[in-house]
Amino acid sequence: MKAKLWGDWFFDAAGKKWITENVGTDGKNLSRAFCQFIIDPIVKIFSNCMMGKTDVVFKMIASLGVELTTEEKELQEKKLIKVIMQRWLNAADALLEMMILNLPSPVKSQAYRTEILYEGPMDDICAQAMMKCDPDGPLMM
Repeated sequence: MKAKLWGDWFFDAAGKKWITENVGTDGKNLSRAFCQFIIDPIVKIFSNCMMGKTDVVFKMIASLGVELTTEEKELQEKKLIKVIMQRWLNAADALLEMMILNLPSPVKSQAYRTEILYEGPMDDICAQAMMKCDPDGPLMM
């Protein structure tokens, strides 16, 4: 499903299949998969929280596996949204995972970053230690 969230993919619930056209087998217009499965649930939670429809919100988050304490369930509007989003789609976890998956390791990246970070000559012991990420190299700040 992860691959189908991007691009021109639509889920036809009536036909129970993935298609590349935005019209389902029953003739209804379909939303892109990303909108249907990611954006729409977020918008529904936000709007229901802001309108005070907590019973609808709690039913939705229960189906998503988000659990709140009794004190958190008493929160209203923006404070409730904040708690739900922190539990459901924690930005810190997403950012950390993105950095782990996409940023090169220090050992790999220091070879080309040293020229930008270090102002001294590139052939001295400090620059060489930085390029190799040498743990026994000189301490620098």
